[in-house]
Amino acid sequence: IPELRRRNYPEHMIIGTLAGSSTLGLMIPPSLTLIVYGVTVNESITKLFMAGVIPGIVLASLFMGYVAVWSILKKEDSASIESISMSFREKIKNSSLLFPLLGLIFVVIGSMYTGLATATEAAAIGVIGALALAAKQGSLTFETLKNSMLGTVRTSAMIALILMGASSLSLAMGFTGLPRELAEWIGSLSLAPLTLLAALTIFYILIGMVLDGISAVVLTMAVVQPIVASSGIDLIWFGIFIVVTVEMAQITPPIGFNLFVLQGLTKHEINYLARTAFPMFMIMLLMIGILIAFPQLALWLPNSMR
Repeated sequence: IPELRRRNYPEHMIIGTLAGSSTLGLMIPPSLTLIVYGVTVNESITKLFMAGVIPGIVLASLFMGYVAVWSILKKEDSASIESISMSFREKIKNSSLLFPLLGLIFVVIGSMYTGLATATEAAAIGVIGALALAAKQGSLTFETLKNSMLGTVRTSAMIALILMGASSLSLAMGFTGLPRELAEWIGSLSLAPLTLLAALTIFYILIGMVLDGISAVVLTMAVVQPIVASSGIDLIWFGIFIVVTVEMAQITPPIGFNLFVLQGLTKHEINYLARTAFPMFMIMLLMIGILIAFPQLALWLPNSMR
């Protein structure tokens, strides 16, 4: 955020693009939401992970396309953005400085995919690797170490408090039985597959306003799964559909996890943050339409495993 502000990017674009693009981690493996969904409906986690790759790339491309179109239409705003001018040779030289960092990312994610380390162990590997890189670059001092640790504590404490509040609300909603009753009501309507998906999209958007994504999956899937299966909808594909709706829940007020985190970092009002994220919400809605029109985007990779 400070770097984007330094380069004079409009505030609404900084906040909006960060709110939307930060949801991509839910779809692109490894995804906790897909793990919870897979366990709940008894589907292969590996296939679900593979199913999320192409839709994740498509959604990221849609986000980038939005920024590109905005920059063309808003020439005046774009002209004020400062860029660093350098030759092609300088760009190649500076890009080479990223190789150690890319190597660290490869080691951390690779250790999880190969089964050599759990997610927690991989995180520890990442910390050790980051410290080693900082020491090699000469930037590891007591002051930088202290600042990074204090920053981590502040951010983690803020996120933990948000999660505690979301967990309490999810528990209360579970006791009321409202999500389950709504899901049962949709099932009782005996809708055609396309109409059913439209109804479920609205349903998950609405409950996403008051529940975090994982709670929404856990509280409703026992009722929704039989309805979806009886309609002939592939459960692997439906997992990706669920992830997109959960991503939308991350940026919808009043309970939008990404909005709360950005509010803590920027001190903006929730209403302002929601407005900046609205274009990303509409892009995710478009992504649902693309998934329905082209289901093979989610099914091609997992089917290639069979």
